[in-house]
Amino acid sequence: MQTENNPFLGLVYSSFQERATFISHGNTAVLAKHYGDNHLAQICRTIAADEKRHETAYATIMDKLFDVDPDLSVLAFDNMMRKKISMPAHWMYDGQDEDLYVHFSAVAQRLGVYTVEDYANILEFLVERWNVEKLTGLSDEGRKAQDYICRLAPKIRRLEERAQMRAKPKPDVTFSWIFNRSVKL
Repeated sequence: MQTENNPFLGLVYSSFQERATFISHGNTAVLAKHYGDNHLAQICRTIAADEKRHETAYATIMDKLFDVDPDLSVLAFDNMMRKKISMPAHWMYDGQDEDLYVHFSAVAQRLGVYTVEDYANILEFLVERWNVEKLTGLSDEGRKAQDYICRLAPKIRRLEERAQMRAKPKPDVTFSWIFNRSVKL
């Protein structure tokens, strides 16, 4: 998570990550329902609702921190975004596939469970929620961080567009937890 035992970094990370898991579980619920698994859809909706409550708690604490110390808050936000917030699932390993998270992420992207667009949307949501564009009284470093954060979501979208235009056909990969079934990335 690269939060360095810094509560500001941890709260920025948690605000972002909880929103991401809310979105991904919600999208999984929609897919499960579409394919006829109402039980899985309900489970995923329940988890998504729980993730939303977590997001609300962490983001509300950050609301207050942005009020109390906007400079330190925007610097923490900048720090975490430069590191690229990755989900805890990046640690998953099945004992076989060294690139399991990369493969899992590619499938999630293709299916619309969690996408680069979602990542950019979360960033924009938090920038708006925390009024990052309107912060005043920042240090020079804080203003640079503010500028970076406010320009980042459109930059992510442009990079993703270019990557999609250069994308080559994706191979299939097997996942051990679905009985080594072959899945298109």
